[in-house]
Amino acid sequence: MTTFIWIAVAIVLIGIYLSWTAGRLDRLHARIDAARAALDAQLLRRASVAQEVGTSKVLDPAASIVLYQAAHEARQAEEDHREVAESELSQALRAIFEEEAQLEAVREAPGGEQTVAELTAAVRRVPMARRFHNDAVRAARAVRRHRVVRYFRLAGHAPFPLAFEMDDEPPAVLDDRSAGN
Repeated sequence: MTTFIWIAVAIVLIGIYLSWTAGRLDRLHARIDAARAALDAQLLRRASVAQEVGTSKVLDPAASIVLYQAAHEARQAEEDHREVAESELSQALRAIFEEEAQLEAVREAPGGEQTVAELTAAVRRVPMARRFHNDAVRAARAVRRHRVVRYFRLAGHAPFPLAFEMDDEPPAVLDDRSAGN
């Protein structure tokens, strides 16, 4: 009789552990979803502000076309090409705002200070949002690699989480950190 009690206690403890692990994994997947939504919002904000600058006619025509096209591609990219399109927008922003003169042209336009502030905030928030997303992905991957999670299929049918890898380096003139602020 004592053996049955110990077996029952062991089964209950294993069940509690499995339930706790499944709950933890579910919370991590929810965290990934929230972080991805925040990242998508920041990427959309950056592309929208860049597109606005590209159509404002304050940059030279070639820069306007390049910036508008890169921002448009980033906004319209399919999910499997999104990382490349967002990286190309980062590269376009760095190329266009490589010189302070382009930034001054935007600043001097009506409403330019606000536009520069919006663009600066947008390019600074993208790396933070991407870092939060990738940290959540890393944590979920670590849990999903445990044998118990794999053997008991505690992840259910959730797809294996993928990090969002892109070039998110902001232009030096828009990066407050490089200015020492």
